[in-house]
Amino acid sequence: MPGVVVFGRRWGIASDDFVFPGCFELFVRVVWWIGTMILYTYHKGHFECDGRDVLHTYLIGLLVVLALIILSLCAIVYVSAQGTIMNPGPRRSIPALVYLRAVLYIPELVWACLGTVWVSGDAHGCNPATVHAVITAVIASWIILLFTGLGVVFVFDPLGNTRPQPAAMEPLGVRDLQSSMSNQFFSTAREVWENRLRLLCCCLPQDESNRAAFSSIAKLLSEFFSDTDMVPSDIAAGLALLHQEQDKMEQSRDPDAVVTHSPSSPLGEDLETELEKAVHWMQFAAAAYGWPLYIYSNLFTGPCKLSGDCCKSRAAEYEIVGGDHLGCNFASILHTTGLQYRDFIYVSFHNQIYEIPFYVALDHKREAVLVAVRGTLSLKDALTDLSAECDNLPIEGVSGACYAHKGMCQAASYIYKKLINDGILNQAFSIAPEYKLVITGHSLGAGTAALLAILLRNSFPTLQCYSFSPPGGLLSKALADYSKDFVVSVVLGKDLVPRLSIPNMEDLKRRILKIVSNCNKPKYRILLQGCWYELFGGDPDDFPTEMDNRREVELSQPLLGEESLIVRHSSSYQSLASDDSPAHTATHLPLFPPGRILHITEDGPARRSCFSQVRYHAEWSNEMAFRSILISPRMLSDHMPDIVLRALKSLNSERPFSLCPSSLNDNQHNTI
Repeated sequence: MPGVVVFGRRWGIASDDFVFPGCFELFVRVVWWIGTMILYTYHKGHFECDGRDVLHTYLIGLLVVLALIILSLCAIVYVSAQGTIMNPGPRRSIPALVYLRAVLYIPELVWACLGTVWVSGDAHGCNPATVHAVITAVIASWIILLFTGLGVVFVFDPLGNTRPQPAAMEPLGVRDLQSSMSNQFFSTAREVWENRLRLLCCCLPQDESNRAAFSSIAKLLSEFFSDTDMVPSDIAAGLALLHQEQDKMEQSRDPDAVVTHSPSSPLGEDLETELEKAVHWMQFAAAAYGWPLYIYSNLFTGPCKLSGDCCKSRAAEYEIVGGDHLGCNFASILHTTGLQYRDFIYVSFHNQIYEIPFYVALDHKREAVLVAVRGTLSLKDALTDLSAECDNLPIEGVSGACYAHKGMCQAASYIYKKLINDGILNQAFSIAPEYKLVITGHSLGAGTAALLAILLRNSFPTLQCYSFSPPGGLLSKALADYSKDFVVSVVLGKDLVPRLSIPNMEDLKRRILKIVSNCNKPKYRILLQGCWYELFGGDPDDFPTEMDNRREVELSQPLLGEESLIVRHSSSYQSLASDDSPAHTATHLPLFPPGRILHITEDGPARRSCFSQVRYHAEWSNEMAFRSILISPRMLSDHMPDIVLRALKSLNSERPFSLCPSSLNDNQHNTI
């Protein structure tokens, strides 16, 4: 539903978004009115204290104001619950009700001031219980007014007075004028996003490099979010509907087509070998996160173990360790990996946009020179992730278009220069010339590690890279195919990040537009049933759609509701009624995850009790299996490094694990 238009501008809230906040405020107001009525009835006729006339006037006025507010809230909640997301007709009176409710804030403000004056000056000699009750009412008034102001700020749309109207067929001259206005709007949107990023990153240096990163990210965000007229609750409703639709499709899938793994059906030799290596290298990738992940994974013993190592003076260690002023990060790496100080060649915790922490060590157990790259752990890392435009990455011997994720490409180039120009790898191989080179990382570190491996491949033909939960929008098809000889990617379950790319996000937006526009249930019911489904499970709801009563000949055309959510036509919306893959509709260059993909999934039903046992199975997959984003409550938890490590250990040992952290060993990376 397009944002509601009141006070001459568009806001980031729709006319059907007042149900839940209205019900909450209604409950507070009713309780407040009842309490005030009890107080007034109890003391009626015998206010024996100074300022009793003011108190009497205050209570009478408060009862009247609260009654009017309760009536207006009842009307707002009732009207907001009518219609469907794309049928706002029954809610056409919402703007008038919003104006009425806004007017009622004036007497409420006056009465809050009156109550404050009485409490501060005229309450002497009054019953203490009465004074406390009035103080409570005054404080409640100011709190509600404060939260109302915060709510206005939250739903304020800086582009509300410049947003173009949904596109329509117009004569050529008018269309040119609309095109000019649209270009002006997107230019303004880019400036707004850039200002938001600068405000969010006000603690970062505002140098030329960071300003260029802000501009690049702002351009990407403005292009993605500004061509549709949806509010956040529309997106939440769409995700809830998509999750249930995907679960219905998964339940209807032929069970014979599902490949399972059990002790009686052993894995292939190659897969089994790679799993064993993946468990080993994932511990180093997780160690790169330093003390935060170590403490999180060892809540009871971790602080005690690190407390003796942090804040100590180690002049010798700081010759190879940079950016770790207290020594806690390096101490956690020592505890996690089991390596000795002498095994480390270089450790850097220096962190800026496009410059991420990494360490180089000798793993004598596997006879490898290891480069481990840290994943996302700071705001600067998040900005590196968001720099998702394509950057050329020509590689000798690779035919075809060679490009990659800009932010991670820059981060890989930074580490490459450190390793080669500073002689770090030369130093490592001078100590152990017979060792092989292994590069590993998780998340942002996984994508950077894969790109670093591509950059180093010609100099180190035998290198191997283990990329855990890498981003899906990383490499061009030519580079992805090239990396299959030396990169192994590990993906757990429905992890969002390996499916995350600009074309996939455009596809998700297109699907949300389609399913939200077609559903004929009110939004509050969609959200309530979606929350119930996420928390308690059950059968996916069969939401009726407006397509149920449409003739077959009409199904090739998008619904009017879908068109009304689009403020700028693009090839992404050429066929909203189609379920084609994003590759057919995306205007952005396609990007893929790196290397051969080892996909780990859970056996059995998707929903289990807390104390049920989990058994995993693994199989080789391909990049095309990750061309669509799957909605799931575990799309984020499956990305966490401790959960990936736990799944790998479980799979490698053929031992099921409990979902509850309390049943897991403290020395393992637990989930919470």
